Amino acid sequence: MKHSWIPSAAGYASLTIGLLDIAKAVLPHFGQSRIGAWSELLPGIVTTVARATSLVVGILLVMIAHALRRRKVRAWRAVVVLLPVSAAISILHQHVVAALISLALLAALVAGSREFAALPDPRSRWRALGNLLVLCAIDVGLGFLIVSVHQSVMGHPTVLNRLEHVLLGLAGIEGPITFTSARASDLVYFSLLALGTLTAVTTLYLALRPARPVAELSEEDERRLRELLSRHGERDSLGYFALRRDKSVLFSPSGKAAIAYRVVAGVMLASGDPIGDPEAWPAAIKVFMGEARRHAWVPAVIGCGETGGEVWTREAGMSALEIGDEAIVEVADFTLEGRAMRNVRQMVNRTERAGYTCRVQRVSALSEEELDGMRQAADAWRGSQTERGYSMALGRFGDPADTDCLVATAAKDGELKAVLHFVPWGPRGASLDLMRRAHDADPGLNELLIVKTLQAAPSLGITQVSLNFAMFRAALARGERLGAGPVLRAWRGVLIFLSHWFQIESLYRFNAKFRPIWEPRFVIYPNARDLPRIGVSALQAEAFITVGRFRRRLRLPRLNPAPLAS
Repeated sequence: MKHSWIPSAAGYASLTIGLLDIAKAVLPHFGQSRIGAWSELLPGIVTTVARATSLVVGILLVMIAHALRRRKVRAWRAVVVLLPVSAAISILHQHVVAALISLALLAALVAGSREFAALPDPRSRWRALGNLLVLCAIDVGLGFLIVSVHQSVMGHPTVLNRLEHVLLGLAGIEGPITFTSARASDLVYFSLLALGTLTAVTTLYLALRPARPVAELSEEDERRLRELLSRHGERDSLGYFALRRDKSVLFSPSGKAAIAYRVVAGVMLASGDPIGDPEAWPAAIKVFMGEARRHAWVPAVIGCGETGGEVWTREAGMSALEIGDEAIVEVADFTLEGRAMRNVRQMVNRTERAGYTCRVQRVSALSEEELDGMRQAADAWRGSQTERGYSMALGRFGDPADTDCLVATAAKDGELKAVLHFVPWGPRGASLDLMRRAHDADPGLNELLIVKTLQAAPSLGITQVSLNFAMFRAALARGERLGAGPVLRAWRGVLIFLSHWFQIESLYRFNAKFRPIWEPRFVIYPNARDLPRIGVSALQAEAFITVGRFRRRLRLPRLNPAPLAS
């Protein structure tokens, strides 16, 4: 019989019991009248240890609660050990109801032990052990210093006495050293207890934190992916971005389909459609979902196309939410003629008259010196800004394995001023990867480079070009139409307001200049409650939120440090 409700219920119960245990230790009057009857029969050391242990056990149970909800096997093992201790403390405090709750939760956990099978990150166990050893050494050193330098110590305790006092104090037990005042005794006691609790809590956190494996595309995986892309790469304009070397990949049992992903903050984040034969997509999705269940990761997909979204929702039982549109230009239909293209035509002509010359060519046609110059210029234009991108960026430029990529450059007076980089989209397409320009470049230079790329495309065998991805494009377009409802107009107003800081409306307007075909893109998610977590993990993967730094920058895709247009 399945007990799928047990992990979630156990997590909340563990949180409740932990808070009660903390209250028993921290609040002086919590259950004091009841424990008073016991204090006359038990040594004072027992009640002292009970309160100290209650604090530590409570903190640990609170820390474990989230891991229990995620079905972590280590969390189950830890809580099975801690619950009897919590029940014993509750009995000592004569909190019979709390003891019964602890024992009931313990029975439920034992009965539903099969529900807790999620694997942790194997590396975390070594980090937890290292944390334990290092902090223990620090605790002993600081504790010995606290005891040794204190002026209120009675007598002349030996080094062994002091060491014994520190070790017992870290566990919440009074040691053999006595002090001249109760205030000094309490200060030393709680200082040592705090050090010991900190060590226990941080070690448990490292042991139970979500797995964060190193995403790395091996040479063999890259070779297999390139073979799939050579046969099925035209199905998705984002397929080539699966070759980022900071992604992992899972293949279907037949090897005919694959899904590239990265784990960020406990979310198993795939991007774009599965790669390979569509008939093998369900098998690859089954492997992906199985891996997510094994580690209790939240499965999600960003930037998925309509076809891929239908397969994902059908096979994985997840939901889809439209997050924007991809701008695709059919080369055969593109022209600068007509009233609709007047603005682009005038901007391109004005920029050309300013003295800019453009070249569009394959990376294979460039020398290593030319590639180095472009890389250095692009890096200089980016400056100190974080390199962004995950789902729609390759993350490298001029790699020897990417000779089929396309580079469009603009120069003025022999000096490079702008670079556009496109990755292959099957044999007859190109997808925009990188768009950078010098800070002193004239307005309209990006438009000029895109137009020159579209005009040169037929000679390069390219029939379609994917441009920038426009977030919430449909809402912006529909909200400005005649007859739009108040809700849609209000949502459009919010997006325009946010566009003062984020590139939302500007990306839409820039893309719309080239009269593209709009292809919707979706995020695939298991439950609505997971959407905030998935959103944060996606922003981290795209490097719009940089964890570990004091500043956190939020911008919307796609990577483009320079302004898109004038």
